[in-house]
Amino acid sequence: YQVCLFVGFFDWSDHALWWGQRNMWVLKTHWTLDKYGIQSDADLCYTPQHKPLLLQLPNMKTVKMTVSYSNVVFKAVAEICRVLNIRRPEEVSLLKHTEDCKKKKKKEKNAFLDEVLDMDDLNLNTVASGSPAHSKTMVATYDPENGMPLTATSLWFGDNPFTASQPNLPPADLAKMYQALSLEDKTTINAGWLDSSRSLMEQGIQEDDKLLLRFKYHVFFDLNPKYDAVRITQLYEQARWCILLEEIDCTDEEMLMFASLQYHICKLTTSSEPLDFSNEPEIDEVEAALSNLEVTLEGGNTDQHTLLSDVTPSPKQTLLLIVCFRPRKLSLRPYKEYWFVFKDTSISYYKNKESSMGEPIEQLHLRGCEVVPDVNVTDKKFGIKLLLPVADGMNEVYIRCDNEVQYSKWKAACVLASKGKTMAYSSYRSEVKKIQSFLQMKSLAPSPGQSASNVEAMDMVAECFVSPRYAKKHKSKQLTGRIQEAHQHVARLSLMEAKMRFIQAWQSLPEFGIKYYIVRFRGSKKDEILGISYNRMIRIDMSSSLPVTTWRFANMKQWNVNWEIRQVPVLRLDPFSCVSCDCKVVHEFIGGYIFLSTRSKDQNETLDEELFHKLTGGQE
Repeated sequence: YQVCLFVGFFDWSDHALWWGQRNMWVLKTHWTLDKYGIQSDADLCYTPQHKPLLLQLPNMKTVKMTVSYSNVVFKAVAEICRVLNIRRPEEVSLLKHTEDCKKKKKKEKNAFLDEVLDMDDLNLNTVASGSPAHSKTMVATYDPENGMPLTATSLWFGDNPFTASQPNLPPADLAKMYQALSLEDKTTINAGWLDSSRSLMEQGIQEDDKLLLRFKYHVFFDLNPKYDAVRITQLYEQARWCILLEEIDCTDEEMLMFASLQYHICKLTTSSEPLDFSNEPEIDEVEAALSNLEVTLEGGNTDQHTLLSDVTPSPKQTLLLIVCFRPRKLSLRPYKEYWFVFKDTSISYYKNKESSMGEPIEQLHLRGCEVVPDVNVTDKKFGIKLLLPVADGMNEVYIRCDNEVQYSKWKAACVLASKGKTMAYSSYRSEVKKIQSFLQMKSLAPSPGQSASNVEAMDMVAECFVSPRYAKKHKSKQLTGRIQEAHQHVARLSLMEAKMRFIQAWQSLPEFGIKYYIVRFRGSKKDEILGISYNRMIRIDMSSSLPVTTWRFANMKQWNVNWEIRQVPVLRLDPFSCVSCDCKVVHEFIGGYIFLSTRSKDQNETLDEELFHKLTGGQE
């Protein structure tokens, strides 16, 4: 009778059997124990499926949240993102916390990092299981035609603490967190990503353990300031910490640009005016219709696209440019001047202008290429690096422009050509303006009609906005003045525009989104580093840190994993085995990026989970 009262008092619906000896959940209640292979000596634990977990968000704040320990990580992350109101949860995953990958510093306490917010105490209308209590407040209603939410972020949640940017840490606290990272150190960090096809318990995560919630796949689809306040803020925070802790390399000029944007965002965040995300500017309906038409023309209606090309002649650019070629064998040719003609989606170059009426020396087809900026506005360096796909890798071509105008036009043309578009497309002019605006933002000279404010009157701790290593190179007063000068170019941006600019500048860095792993190719006697980005893999020499070969995912006609010997074949080359992590981690990155490339707005944000696991789960 007492047992009956005990069972009746508690809700056991969330409990399930955990078989610790086999490291698995016993969830199929219609199966017999004999079918599972459970014998009389088995040790089973009757435990809740939802348990508390400590999550460090991209803004470095730690929250305590009840999550599912029995669902696969892919589903658990989707639940977490739904509670936090982060759209596109497929871009997010969980990372194991690595304590001091370089054990040169003793761990010091940091009040900012040690603070924990309990989600049960926050007024987010959540229930203990981590699911939304009311779908109206937690899950948006979507337009069936364009897949966009019908209500703004502020209307789903009201006041959400995760839409506000965190204040910058004092320089002393920032210095405690900073560690210079080599490529080998980065491989140690990247080995900690959890397997999306297994549950938390199956990967050794226990109740109240601490994990990092991070944007794993750096392809941020359909970012919309009106509906993605939390997502954009957390993306900005991840980018900000990435810059401050120098997890990604950037030039001194870029560091000042990032510092000026941080300072501007900090000023707007701490202002007395309330933040109203519902007032973000609407997308013009005509512009949206033109964009949809452009996508339709690009997507497959060949007759209409051909007809449009016949009616609108494709413009071309001609210019005397300096170019340098770097073939796959790393034999660097010197820079040399040629006469360039950019037409459609290809560049032809000639010995001089007079010979441009004949056959070109070579024609470079840019469709599917990678366009990497190589710019330093202060030094008047305006370069474009093109990574051109070839049969077994990629060739590098460096182009130098004389000034900002040349660079903006040619880079915009290259970006469109890499997507199969010509300069006749309506987005060409906006792309040029976007690049020019970005260059102006990187310039340290004030814009015409603007004057730098009085540095003496500024209440700014400049060292808070740059990495500790960079702060040591300049005196505080000098650094404050340079940040204030750079701030003149972004002073008129709204809060959300400034965050978007920061994210876009982060995306433009050459090393953006590359995850590094130590591998060994079959037949090789030394370890090498493999970099994985959203569209390519890079083979890097560990001693020199220089790229050896690049493979694009688009050229990978065959891709699988030999699970018996844990090797990953790449194209027709020798397969490699992973040294710094299990090959499943690398396999999931490649498959995940291929999966994300299949997304489109007409999917109404419904994910094909079966396809994701087919591409990332392997055949273990």
